[in-house]
Amino acid sequence: MNLKEAIGTVDKPLRLKTPPLSSEFTMHVSEKDGVEILVCTVGKTILHYNPRIIKDLHNMLKNHGDWMLLGSKDEKVETKEGTVEHWGRSKNNPIGGWYGLKKGFRGRVGMYIPPLMEALGLAVLEHNKRNNRMKAL
Repeated sequence: MNLKEAIGTVDKPLRLKTPPLSSEFTMHVSEKDGVEILVCTVGKTILHYNPRIIKDLHNMLKNHGDWMLLGSKDEKVETKEGTVEHWGRSKNNPIGGWYGLKKGFRGRVGMYIPPLMEALGLAVLEHNKRNNRMKAL
C-alpha cells in the first residue's frame, strides 16, 4: 500500500472523525529525519505515529479474531489491558513499545488510528458515545 496515496499529504490530508463521530481531525504522511511518519492534526495539536502501526494493528486484530475495546488514553494515563490503546504502548507489541513518536503526545492510539484503519478498509468500528470497539476486516 502506498501510504501517501491512501492517506494523503500535508496539502491534501485525509479527513476523519473520532470513533464517537464527535470531532474531526486529519491524517497525512510526512517525513521526519528521513523517516516516514503519520501526522495526526487535531485542532492545533499535532501527533506523530509510526506508520507500521497500520499493518501491526491489523495483524493483531486478525489474530484476536473478535471485537476489541479502543480504550483511548493520554500518554500519562494508565491503560486497561486488552484494549487497542494498551497494545499500542505495550512492551509485547511488535516494536516493543510506543507507536506514538512525539514525547508527551504518544497516547491516543485508540482514538485516532482506528478511524484511519476503517477508512483504509482494514477494520470496522463502533460509533457509540463511549466504549467503542473495533475488529479487523
